[in-house]
Amino acid sequence: MKHIPRKRFGQHFLSDEAVIDAIVRAIAPRPGQAVVEIGPGLAALTQPLLQRLGRLTVIELDRDLAARLRGQPHLHVIESDVLKVDFAQLARDLAAQTPAGTPAGTPTKTPAPAKLRVCGNLPYNISTPILFHLLPFAPVIEDQHFMLQKEVVDRMVAAPATASYGRLSVMLQWRYEMESVLHVPPEAFSPPPKVESAVVRMQPLPAPADVPLAGFSELVQVAFSQRRKLLRHTLGRWLQERGFAGVFDVQRRAEEVPVHEYIALARQALGRAPAASP
Repeated sequence: MKHIPRKRFGQHFLSDEAVIDAIVRAIAPRPGQAVVEIGPGLAALTQPLLQRLGRLTVIELDRDLAARLRGQPHLHVIESDVLKVDFAQLARDLAAQTPAGTPAGTPTKTPAPAKLRVCGNLPYNISTPILFHLLPFAPVIEDQHFMLQKEVVDRMVAAPATASYGRLSVMLQWRYEMESVLHVPPEAFSPPPKVESAVVRMQPLPAPADVPLAGFSELVQVAFSQRRKLLRHTLGRWLQERGFAGVFDVQRRAEEVPVHEYIALARQALGRAPAASP
């Protein structure tokens, strides 16, 4: 039975074989790696990934699509809202699985949790919440490759003093090295979305600055809450209310401040806190 794309799930299914091949080559999956695909849909990426890996885990919210996927061997299907998935626990679960092809009864040691490689064509209507949900799990993730609305990717990789630079840029660049690796036109999908798309590569930094996630997120959100105004009207007041006695130039707009300055301010204003493992 043909699956009708559901608008409430933001479903646009990738169908261009050349684009699919380019994405798989960008991911470069290798046998034995713990790869998790978010939103496999009609399995356009799933099949070539599974062929190269031998085993694959997918997270699918649509119960009809999840039911279709369950029939495939060596495919572990998690029917769930990705925003409810604990990726740290998933890493532990995948590390504990017996490798495919291991004879029954073979004694195995309990391995350390494998770092996950996460990929997927993310639903555009909830792509930003997914990115923020994954942020605390960066310690258990090797890399991420996502298809997103091009406008979102532009914001993710934006440099200071540009129109695209904002809260998303600062929060993600604090934790990841990012690169836009592929442009994808609307006609590569069925049905075609009304926007251009792009694939982004996100690699967690090996030694990110030590700042508390919740406090840093609040600081950055306040800074960009009124981006046309000088920071003295927003972040300046926020700092004053917290008794900040350090030096920070608030006679600028939020987009003029580079990521490293937001980090330095957070370390001063919030204090250093150990990075919490998820």
